[in-house]
Amino acid sequence: MISVSEALELVLGLACQMDTERLPLAQASGRVLAREVAARRDQPPFDASAMDGYAVAGNPRVGDVLRLVGEAKAGHAFPQQVGPDQAVRISTGAPVPKGTDRIVIQENTVRDGDRIAITQASDSLHIRRRGQDFAAGQSFAPRRLRPADLGLLAAMDVPEVEVFRRPDVAIISTGDELAMPGAAMRDDQIPSSNAFALKALIEEEGGRGRILPIAKDDAESLRATFALAAGANLIVTIGGASVGDHDLVGAVAAELGMQQAFHKIAMRPGKPLMAGRLGAVPMLGLPGNPVSSYVCAQLFLLPMLRAMTGRAAQAPRMQAALAEPVPANGPRTHFMRGVVEGGRITPFAEQDSSLLLRLSEANALLIRPENDAARAEGDIVSYLPI
Repeated sequence: MISVSEALELVLGLACQMDTERLPLAQASGRVLAREVAARRDQPPFDASAMDGYAVAGNPRVGDVLRLVGEAKAGHAFPQQVGPDQAVRISTGAPVPKGTDRIVIQENTVRDGDRIAITQASDSLHIRRRGQDFAAGQSFAPRRLRPADLGLLAAMDVPEVEVFRRPDVAIISTGDELAMPGAAMRDDQIPSSNAFALKALIEEEGGRGRILPIAKDDAESLRATFALAAGANLIVTIGGASVGDHDLVGAVAAELGMQQAFHKIAMRPGKPLMAGRLGAVPMLGLPGNPVSSYVCAQLFLLPMLRAMTGRAAQAPRMQAALAEPVPANGPRTHFMRGVVEGGRITPFAEQDSSLLLRLSEANALLIRPENDAARAEGDIVSYLPI
């Protein structure tokens, strides 16, 4: 068995960076930007009013009366120079007229025809200066694009972006005991669940998950299902990678030409993890137990997807205080499901790798290093958010 860190290094060595494509901004949500882009104009592109009111020169005092000479609206600048003792009615976002340097908010005035009287003084100019948000040429670094990022890029006058293509991940569940949820199944079968969790994880990370038909526990069925993975950028198998009589994934994959990088890791849950390359395509063989599959996906599958789209592979590990003591750990790194709340982490008492309810309640994996000593309540420990 190899360590978790050694396995991750080998897994990332299998990942091939995706090609890129150009997309209209409206189609780029959730995609990973491949190249730095720069703003094409200042924002705002002119000095703009931050309030509804009147654009004036200087700092008029309470009681001053000014003559109204026109209006500036958003998208419609006032075209003339504004003189002393004059004012221009202005809307929020409108360009500040020439000759003015202050906006008197309408609540601080009284209007009578084409005259306004100042009723309250203010020290605020209520003007957003040109380039106050960002200047033309300011760069936007590559990252996965969130809704706020798309708004920012649109404001930068960027109509399209170069993004990494989404990795296509073929997901192969194996086992005679599995049937698709909702399908007719025998009393000795269970619903196939792991593939749905993995597909969601893959797509949250910017990939495209493809659930293939369940492969039965025979070589012919496995070969047929592997054939359906053609065109994938990554193949993920679930189950069949251990040492039982019906665990055939490794043997069939080897027959199809897989070059194995490793098999088995000193971790729990997830010891029977396997990885290699099937032709030019990386392959990750996850354990069949639901929690083992999910934990291995967090530790290895998601980093692979990040590396394939040009990002830092490892998610940052966090720290919290133990809410209760934990016993000494054994010779394998243990990733314990638990809950982080208020800076404290509580591992669940039940850590069986088949318990999906506990997995759905967890928001963290407490990381217990190999041969870690017993820890007391309040000790600072590392965890991985999930």
